Amino acid sequence: MDLRVGGKYRIGKKIGSGSFGDIYLGVNIISGEEVAIKLESVKAKHPQLEYEAKVYKTLAGGVGVPFVRWFGVECDYNAMVLDLLGPSLEDLFNFCNRKFSLKTTLLLADQLISRIEYIHSRNFIHRDIKPDNFLMGIGKRGNQVNVIDFGLAKKYRDPKTHLHIPYRENKNLTGTARYTSINTHLGVEQSRRDDMESLGYVLMYFLRGSLPWQGLKAATKKQKYDRIMEKKMTTPTEYLCRGFPNEFAIYLNYCRSLRFDDKPDYSYLRKLFRDLFVREGFQYDYVFDWSVQQRVDDVQKEMRQQQQGQGQLDPAQQQKSAALQQQQPGMAGQQQQQQPYPGMSSQGAIPSSGAAGVASQQQQQPKRRVLQPGESLDPSSVQQQQAGGAAAAPVPSGDQRMLRSQTRNAQQDARGRANGEWY
Repeated sequence: MDLRVGGKYRIGKKIGSGSFGDIYLGVNIISGEEVAIKLESVKAKHPQLEYEAKVYKTLAGGVGVPFVRWFGVECDYNAMVLDLLGPSLEDLFNFCNRKFSLKTTLLLADQLISRIEYIHSRNFIHRDIKPDNFLMGIGKRGNQVNVIDFGLAKKYRDPKTHLHIPYRENKNLTGTARYTSINTHLGVEQSRRDDMESLGYVLMYFLRGSLPWQGLKAATKKQKYDRIMEKKMTTPTEYLCRGFPNEFAIYLNYCRSLRFDDKPDYSYLRKLFRDLFVREGFQYDYVFDWSVQQRVDDVQKEMRQQQQGQGQLDPAQQQKSAALQQQQPGMAGQQQQQQPYPGMSSQGAIPSSGAAGVASQQQQQPKRRVLQPGESLDPSSVQQQQAGGAAAAPVPSGDQRMLRSQTRNAQQDARGRANGEWY
């Protein structure tokens, strides 16, 4: 049966499901382009897809914001067709053994700050900043971070007068407890400062591998949230950031010092991390940890196959594997080659299907250069500064790179949306 939405988008295989709807791989029957299609029953108790589509429309045109191709009602479903993206930062974090290098974290931080700044400039706050809600692009935009899931986004000021919403207390916790700000735990109405503080926790999560308030046990959800809040409030930023550059503690202390209606100094925060990037001497090559990890996995797989077939290893392959092992996350800054972006399967595994393309691309290595003070780490800026630069390599087939993070978000408790909660 040929199922379509919007007249020209054919619904393909089901990618995932959640309490409010399902996500499918879609194809534009005219152009052949693959898209993501989110469906939600019109009878849903707490429908949210139409609101999310309206927020996307308000943000349309911003760098790293997926474009909604179509929204409407088909039969008994609300349907939203949007850009197909790559894996989330949470997926890639797991792929890299749950830890990112300083270089990768700084490359991401620069883009993440810019994405949040843009959302704020359009009069919205996101209110659910977490690794699952940031997805890498595909194809030529494989190095670009994209922000998704605006179901909890809220307008914090009037678009015309810029009058800020009033300060309120006794609000329900909105967002994901692991990354929410201390003020959010205390029941204070969220504003721009809270998105920025949440990002600080995300960055430390990437560097540390976990946060001190993960894994806390309690009899009820409220008690668990209270324990998380207590741990956050009693953990000094200096302890949280111990073993890492001072810039991360400075970032968090700055965000926590902001008043309710203060506008964060996004440029200051970006410069904080850009200057650190320069001092560390990292190469401005956009080789993330997952690029290196993918190459290591490919070589090791090849070695295992050779070992099974011949009973012994090729010495050249052994040397190649050892060299690549040295270039894993801690050495990613020294890696010269921009590798194809790893694809995602519907189960979230990152296969080695791009291995064949790696060998041919190794002959055309892009030139490395060192970031200059104050220069942007965002590839969208680089494309403007260096027209005609090398594009990111294509990724594997479409159903391997679906919006896995949106599926995970959809599986959250939909009842929470009725009272502004999201767990």
